[in-house]
Amino acid sequence: MGILDNLKQTYHRGSSLNKLIYINIAVFLAITIVSIIAFLLRNSLITTGAINLLSVPSSFGSLLLRPWTVITYMFTHKDIWHILFNMLWLYWFGTIFLEYLDQRKLVAVYLLGGLSGALVYVLSFNIFPAFKEVVSESVAIGASASVMAVVIAIAAYVPNYTINMLFIGRIKIIYVALVIFVLTSAVDFSVNSGGKLAHIGGALFGYLYTINLKKGRDTGKWINKIIDFFVTFFKPRRKLKVTYKKPKNDYDYNRIKADRQAQINLILDKISKGGYDSLTREEKDLLFKESQNKN
Repeated sequence: MGILDNLKQTYHRGSSLNKLIYINIAVFLAITIVSIIAFLLRNSLITTGAINLLSVPSSFGSLLLRPWTVITYMFTHKDIWHILFNMLWLYWFGTIFLEYLDQRKLVAVYLLGGLSGALVYVLSFNIFPAFKEVVSESVAIGASASVMAVVIAIAAYVPNYTINMLFIGRIKIIYVALVIFVLTSAVDFSVNSGGKLAHIGGALFGYLYTINLKKGRDTGKWINKIIDFFVTFFKPRRKLKVTYKKPKNDYDYNRIKADRQAQINLILDKISKGGYDSLTREEKDLLFKESQNKN
């Protein structure tokens, strides 16, 4: 088995948190390779073109020509320190997120937090006079808005959760989140103001998401349905084939029945965490046939 096959298996077996990190790293490596090629060819326009293809522009005109960038920008980094800190924060707070909420919610918060960050960034650059001279050429990249959404969402959900920090000791997650927000979104605002505005948009979504979730409303459910649609559409459909061997004795019969019930229990547990829409087509068919058998 080659390295590529190992990477594919690691990706498919990983959690949604791992997959988000893998995608960010893959895009970063791709941009790095493009930058090396641009250097060797002494043509910096190659790197600029690649970045512009993925970064979200503040200009409405440019955004209309590159609408996909509201998604791609939140997976794009060109600086090693930028992606390093973003992925570390995503991993730390994403791990805590998954202790209390499921993977589908993590993906929803990441994507919608990034979209909210892009919205605040674009609107601000077109509204406030401070950006009038740069709005036509400004672009934004990075997962910061998405990460900030995850940080604030889980901090608002379990504010009393404690984290053991080096040299400080145990401290509540809500205080850590607030410090991160202030340092990355408010301090020295005139420097990278576009990125800081995106942080604010992501943080605002994360907070509102948790407030609604505590009231029983999952405001990110719709984007999970869109993802499910595309995954199902592009994934080859396999027919569910269930075969049964005639049990030789009562022991075999009870074992087969127990195995089937265990499979049903796993499906029911998946429904409780991610809803009926989180099931694959095969799982839905199996659940339907089981209900028919009981009837």
